[in-house]
Amino acid sequence: MLNLVLFGPPGAGKGTQADFLIKKFHLTHLSTGELLRNQIAERTELGKKAELYMDKGFLVPDSLVIEMLKNELLEHKEVTGYVFDGFPRTVEQAKALDEVLSKNGTEIAGMLLLSVEKDELIKRLLARAKTSGRPDDQGTEIIENRIHEYDEKTRPIKDYYAAQNKFHRIRGMGSVEEIAERLIETVSAL
Repeated sequence: MLNLVLFGPPGAGKGTQADFLIKKFHLTHLSTGELLRNQIAERTELGKKAELYMDKGFLVPDSLVIEMLKNELLEHKEVTGYVFDGFPRTVEQAKALDEVLSKNGTEIAGMLLLSVEKDELIKRLLARAKTSGRPDDQGTEIIENRIHEYDEKTRPIKDYYAAQNKFHRIRGMGSVEEIAERLIETVSAL
C-alpha cells in the first residue's frame, strides 16, 4: 500500500498535484475537511460530535478526527493507498496516523512538501480569489498570515517525518506538468 502525506502552504497547488498522484498511482484522496463534512451531512455520531465544535468555531479535537480516519480506513481496505490532504497537522496527529496505519499493516511511504516562494504563493492566491470568492484568499495581509501560520505549525511535522527519512521537499515552482513530473519521480523512487 502506498500512503503519502501531501503538504504545502496555501496556494502551493496541493489539490492540483494530488489529482496527478491519484491518477498515476491509483490512490484514494483522503481529505479530512471533506471527511468531516461528509460525516456531518450523513448525521453519523462522529459527525454530530464534530459539528458541535465546528458550529462554535473550534477545531475538531484530534481524537474525533482520528476516529473518523480509522473508520474510513476500515471501510476501504481494498484501496492501493492514500494521499492524505490536510492531515496530519500536528506531531500528535502524525503519531496517531502512524499507529492507525500500523494496525492495518501499512505505513506512510513519504511526506511530500511542495515548496513555493512566498511571492509566488501570494500571486497565486490573489489570482484564485478572482474565481473562488474565498474570503481567506482576499488580500495580501490575510494571505501572509495564513502562510506564517502554516510555516509555524508544520515545521515540527517536517522534522517528524525527516527523522524517519520520509520527508521529501519538491520544488513547487514552474508549470503544473513540471511540478507533477518532480512529484511522480520522487514517489516512484519510494
